[in-house]
Amino acid sequence: MKSFGKIRRIARCFSTTSSCPLRICVVGSGPAGFYTAEKLLKAYQSVEVDIIDRLPTPFGLVRSGVAPDHPETKVVINQFLRVAQNERCSFFGNVSLGSSVTLLELRNMYNAVVLAYGAESDRSLGIPKEELAGIYAAREFVWWYNGHPDCRSLAPDLKSSDTAVILGQGNVALDVARILLRQIEELARTDIASHALAALEESSIRKVYLVGRRGPVQAACTAKELREILGIKDLGVYIKAADLVTTPADEIEMKNSRIRRRVHELLSKAVTPGCAPVAGQRELHFVFFRKPDMFLESDDKSGHAGGIRLEKTALKGDDESVRQVAVGTGEYEDISCGLALKSIGYKSVAVDGLPFDTYKGIVPNDRGRVLADASCGHVQHDIGLYVCGWLKRGPTGIIGTNLHCAEETISCISDDINRGALASGSTKPGREGLRQVLDSRNTRVVPFDGWGKIDCEERRRGSLKNKPREKLATWEELLEVACR
Repeated sequence: MKSFGKIRRIARCFSTTSSCPLRICVVGSGPAGFYTAEKLLKAYQSVEVDIIDRLPTPFGLVRSGVAPDHPETKVVINQFLRVAQNERCSFFGNVSLGSSVTLLELRNMYNAVVLAYGAESDRSLGIPKEELAGIYAAREFVWWYNGHPDCRSLAPDLKSSDTAVILGQGNVALDVARILLRQIEELARTDIASHALAALEESSIRKVYLVGRRGPVQAACTAKELREILGIKDLGVYIKAADLVTTPADEIEMKNSRIRRRVHELLSKAVTPGCAPVAGQRELHFVFFRKPDMFLESDDKSGHAGGIRLEKTALKGDDESVRQVAVGTGEYEDISCGLALKSIGYKSVAVDGLPFDTYKGIVPNDRGRVLADASCGHVQHDIGLYVCGWLKRGPTGIIGTNLHCAEETISCISDDINRGALASGSTKPGREGLRQVLDSRNTRVVPFDGWGKIDCEERRRGSLKNKPREKLATWEELLEVACR
């Protein structure tokens, strides 16, 4: 928190010497965007912050990424509500960067622009037959059951097979597996989208395989998420005991990481030697030391996934660096399935006028300052342009990680303010200029009170079904209610 103390000291200096308001635009209304706005508003009494988002609804992955059976994680929305209600903050929903307004236009209208629009695409496996029907990115599936309007029509086939394979063993993979395996009566009491609940109620999926390239010690999930899925009622959990045997390198990893040690302990306790599947019981299979080689087409449904071929792996690495990597052994095995979900990482997308590292899926930056040029060891900052969140560091961390990420970015903004880099000779038009541009393009802007109408309608519909809310899940519904 020392860095934020520095921000406050600079803010006091700025607020007493500046006669013109500093106008800052934050692109993206997820945790990274709201934490950035909150810290800016608290630090500077003469700052106006406008938040734009391509969706009519705010809160980003808190609304569309957090699992419906994790309501406690969504409590942070209350904190963000107070930010949005600040008289120096405005929300512009249904405004898409690149089409509704360009980055260049925003930079001309604001003293600074902070890009925090997250990651709305996915990494590719790059293996044969990845285009088959029945294969989805975990992000798409998560958006589908969370009522994101982009995935309302996803309609995954949950009836044609009793088996789903999830590639990945991180928290998102566990979320997806839990939704597929949890009792429908428990899901019905959450804010899960009604179309997803109806599909899950008729689902034939009874077996879920969670596949990881490395071993239990390297599983990317947290102990909390793992404990929750292992605790699902009437669920058979299957792990090969041989996979739990550790090497000296594994022991070093567990010694250096309490989380990895705890995950391995939980998985070890979940093993029931000699336990055979119980008829009718749902099954969760942890598959370690396997990497996807190719998808297999169904014999019965042309163009549809019927399974996946996995290559067995072995770990190799330096005991000193404790960085073990999975390498193929040339041995293969197949798993039949009708549904495959790739939980191998989200990926940010580029916009015109923005430097972008396509390999890492991030904007090149120095602690949040966008780099205009980083070639040959020469670092040149693009003054007035900043990043925060997944666009800055990649799709890692939890919601709270964005708080520290925002503080680092704001520290850079504060330094630039202090040395006069963001001051302009004339006042920037800010939100008035933005409104004029959006009006000229007939953009149907959803202000924060428009979100309030959506919120009230969703809660009203939810109360009729004994749910926290019944989400509006199409663009048409959302805009109709917001613009009443």
